[in-house]
Amino acid sequence: IKKMDSKEVKKLCKGRSEDQQQIIHYFCDERGCLSKGIPDSDFDANKVRQISALNLKQKALNKLGIDEDQVKEVDPICLEGPVYKTSTWRRRGGDQTNRYSAYQVTYIFCSSDQVYAYQYTINLDSDEKKERAEEYFYKDITNFTSIDDTEEFEFEVTKGGCKPSTEMQRIKVNTNTFKIAVPGDAFECSMISNSEIEGQIQALKAKLREKKNA
Repeated sequence: IKKMDSKEVKKLCKGRSEDQQQIIHYFCDERGCLSKGIPDSDFDANKVRQISALNLKQKALNKLGIDEDQVKEVDPICLEGPVYKTSTWRRRGGDQTNRYSAYQVTYIFCSSDQVYAYQYTINLDSDEKKERAEEYFYKDITNFTSIDDTEEFEFEVTKGGCKPSTEMQRIKVNTNTFKIAVPGDAFECSMISNSEIEGQIQALKAKLREKKNA
């Protein structure tokens, strides 16, 4: 992560959409008494707007070649989380929430004999994207694993005072990952864990046990 002057920021914004430019300014603009920068709430709204516009659930069904009526063994699961390691930008907001320039959205569907997984990685500051679609038979899945870890990353943090100033700080972050393990491979996705997500993952694990014991 490298700080940029206003000319570099302007050059980086060239050819980008209005939403992408706002994201770039959020991470790159200096903040002080006379320059408050893009508010954290505007970043959050921008992220929701960009992800919603992708219509990822339908994109997932299309990419996997399935109909929602075929995948009703458990309710579809949607996992969303930051791309912790390779995001171009990371900033700790004034509300002490960590924000990233890249996020991952994963949909998991279950039919009577298969698990389908679709993952979309969006860079909020550019058109770069990454898609992955996989399907697995229950009998081939070793396990579903949730991994909670603590890792250290470099973040931009605004210093106090009137003069615009940002410093880079290494901050420990709790990371959450979900993994579908199969022999010789694994489908990994970032997520932000909560009680609802944990309940859905437990239902998925129960379904796998049921299918393997059938």
